[in-house]
Amino acid sequence: MHKLIAPMALLAVLAIAGAAPARAGGGSSAWARLSALLGNQHDDNFKLIHVADLAALEAVPNSHVVILDANVAPTREEYGVIPGARLLPSYDNYDVATELPPAKNAELVFYCANTH
Repeated sequence: MHKLIAPMALLAVLAIAGAAPARAGGGSSAWARLSALLGNQHDDNFKLIHVADLAALEAVPNSHVVILDANVAPTREEYGVIPGARLLPSYDNYDVATELPPAKNAELVFYCANTH
């Protein structure tokens, strides 16, 4: 079951923890920012990265990279989870205070698979 997601098309978003909204979803949320980014609108707080970029980030000592899996359970069961990733309860509705690391210098990488 623990297949590595890296071989499949992976969308990861790198964000600075201090730029995170109080709650995911709706309005000027991370989800809205991602939608704008995918529509080629510029946002200094978010950046699309490739799997190789994530591997390079993880290889840097003291990089403070936190990987967050925003997939639903059936997708995780079918494709696996990136080792060490924190599982979010939902891609658009989670409590930032409890789900994200308190360190403001953490680099957050959110990923999900669009399997439908």
